[in-house]
Order: sequence, then structure tokens, then C-alpha cells
Amino acid sequence: MDTKLTMHVNMDDFLPATEEEKEYMVQMRPSSTFFKDGIKRLLKNHVATVSFIVIIAITLASIIVPMVWPYSYDNMLGVAPGKPVDASYNNLHPFEYGRTEQKKLDAGETVFPHIFGTDAQGRDYFIRVVYGTRISLAVGFFASIIVLVIGMTLGSIAGYCGGKVDLIIMRIVDIIYSLPDMLMVILLASVLKLTLTPIIEGTALEKIGSNIISLFIVFGVLYWVSMSRLIRGQILSLREQEYVLAAQAAGARGGWIIRKHLLPNCISVVIISTALQIPNAIFTESFLSFLGLGVNAPMPSLGSLASDALNGISSYPYRLVIPAVVISLIVLSLNLFGDGLRDAFDPKLRT
Repeated sequence: MDTKLTMHVNMDDFLPATEEEKEYMVQMRPSSTFFKDGIKRLLKNHVATVSFIVIIAITLASIIVPMVWPYSYDNMLGVAPGKPVDASYNNLHPFEYGRTEQKKLDAGETVFPHIFGTDAQGRDYFIRVVYGTRISLAVGFFASIIVLVIGMTLGSIAGYCGGKVDLIIMRIVDIIYSLPDMLMVILLASVLKLTLTPIIEGTALEKIGSNIISLFIVFGVLYWVSMSRLIRGQILSLREQEYVLAAQAAGARGGWIIRKHLLPNCISVVIISTALQIPNAIFTESFLSFLGLGVNAPMPSLGSLASDALNGISSYPYRLVIPAVVISLIVLSLNLFGDGLRDAFDPKLRT
């Protein structure tokens, strides 16, 4: 019977589908999110993945090694209260031993070696490099957080409010951009060092040191402008979207719209900019420490270690090479990882 021209319903069309028919008709894709897709693309970038592993390895080593290493970064070997100074510990080459340690070895005792030797004060150089790496990474991380908070706050306010608010904030950004970076960093670090020293005496901040605090203030004053301009540009384009208009029509406040709608849609720019800001902060801290405006002695930093190594560069060149290589490795790995994040999370770069 031909059913094409009849009004009768074909009941065969309402039979339950078999499992094979369901698999053929329904092609289900596992649910995913923007973050998961970005991570998948990031893992396919082998250079960025290796760089991330290097960063994690260096960070874990800088945290764990000082806990188990038998020497301290400020322990001057050969110096004991009430005893004459044993100068045989000063300026030891890698895997050399002081006079007392050599006697212990001759007696059959075990002495932990000095992998990178000691410095001019008889301090184990390896633990100072490890501890200096920890300081440089910590300064870079926290400075980037400060830059992120200030830049994201002011950039989002300028982009959403517009008008006079945007004009005032952007003129401040232009003024800071017109200043010579390195000159202002050196001047601010020098002035803040003298200003903060009497203020923090006797407080919990004294252990951190005035130089580290001044570094954070310098980053908070000067280095937020790039982040704010990026966030402002994103907000200016996103605030014209329909969901922002719907939220405004529903009576939502500007701060709520920025937190719930605009900033989550700028997360790719925030992640990329923050990742690329960390090596910039580490390089600036190392540069200032090299000039003597970084961490307070005897606390080491990679920059201060390189600066101290200049005094004996002809006799002990490895003391300059080691911190320079560590700085280069950290900055290179962070830059490559930041480029990988940009390729993975920036929608404009998707192919």
C-alpha cells in the first residue's frame, strides 16, 4: 500500500530506536570549557610544556633543597665564636674542602661536599644560588600579582566607565609611559630604601628588608600601565555586547557587571599578560640587586651573587656564570611558557 498520499499515520515511525541507530544518529561530543580547550592546545605545544616543567623543577628545588642541605646561606664556614678564623674555607673551588674538613676526611669521616665551592666569606655557594633563585622567583611572582591587581582594577574601571574617568586614568598612564623606566626604577628604589628603613625597624617587615618592599612599591607604581591598557581595550569592546545591556537593564551595578561578565571574558589576556610579566619582574629585581638596590645582605639574590662575583672574576669566573645561567634559564623558560599560553588561550590566534 502506497502511504505517500494517505493521511494515515505510519506507526512504524514511532518504534523505539535500536542502540545501533542511536549511535549512528547521535554523535555526542564530551562537554568542554574554554580552560580545558586551552590546556589541550597548550599540552600540544612541546616547547611550552618543557618550559613549564623546567619552571616547576626550579621552583620545587628552590623550596625543598634548603630544607635538606646541611649548609645555610649565611653560615660562614671556619668562623666559630671564641676560635680563630679558619681562612682555608674562603674561596674554595668546587668539591674542595677546608682544613678541618680535610682532617675529617683523612680520619675516615664523611663530609658533605661543596658542589660550587665557597665564596670569599666561606659560605657554601650552591645553597646561596638556590636561595637566591627562591628570592628572585618570589619577588617576580608577588610583583606580578601586584601589577595584575592594580592594572586589572584601573583598566576595567577606565574601560567600563569611559568619559572623564577614562580620560584621567589614561592620561596618568601616558605620563608614566613617558618616564624613562630604568632611571625612575633606580631613583625610586634609592629613595624608598632610605625612607622605609626607619619605618620598618622593630616590625615584622624588618626581616623582609626595605629593599624588597621598595621593589614591590616600584612595581606597583610603574609597571601596571601595560596591563591596564590591555584590560581597558578588552572592556571597551565587550561592554557593547548584548549581555552587558541586558544586565544593565536588569538593574545590575557596574562593579557586578565587571566582575561577573567583563573580566571573565578577558581571562585569556589576563593569564597571558601575567605570565609574561613574571620574567620582566625577575629581570628587574636581578638588575637592581646587581646595582646594590635589591635584597638586603646577607640574603642572596641572583643579581647580587653576580655582582659579588665581579670582584674575583679572573680567578673564579664560574661564580658569575652560574647565577647568569640560572637567570637566563628562568627568564627563557617563562617567556617560552608565556608564548605558549598566548597561542593556546588567545582566540584570535586559533586556526
